[in-house]
Amino acid sequence: MYKKENPLLDKSLKFAARIVKLHKYLLNEKHESIISKQIIRSATSIGANANEAIYGQSKADFLAKLHISLKETAETEYWLRLLVLSDYITENEGKSLIDDCLEIKRILVATLNTAKQNNE
Repeated sequence: MYKKENPLLDKSLKFAARIVKLHKYLLNEKHESIISKQIIRSATSIGANANEAIYGQSKADFLAKLHISLKETAETEYWLRLLVLSDYITENEGKSLIDDCLEIKRILVATLNTAKQNNE
């Protein structure tokens, strides 16, 4: 199931790296630790679960892991919007990160839909 180049895995890893940098910024520059801990957990979980899905024990396990990734994108999007609204990051910074998050969400939805159709 795993392809050498996998857009979901590639994009989720790059997104996680951006969030790690955001986490460092929030801790060191803004002295914010609560939201930064939440967002690093949810954002890094997206790719971790997508990677686990590739090696799932069954089709059901594959789908379950991708659903977890999808839920984590929704949570991450929430934290990003909160960071913008609470002025921890600028609207432009937030938009860039939210756009990446939504792109990953679209890939996850498409992958889930395709996997479900192939299962029928």
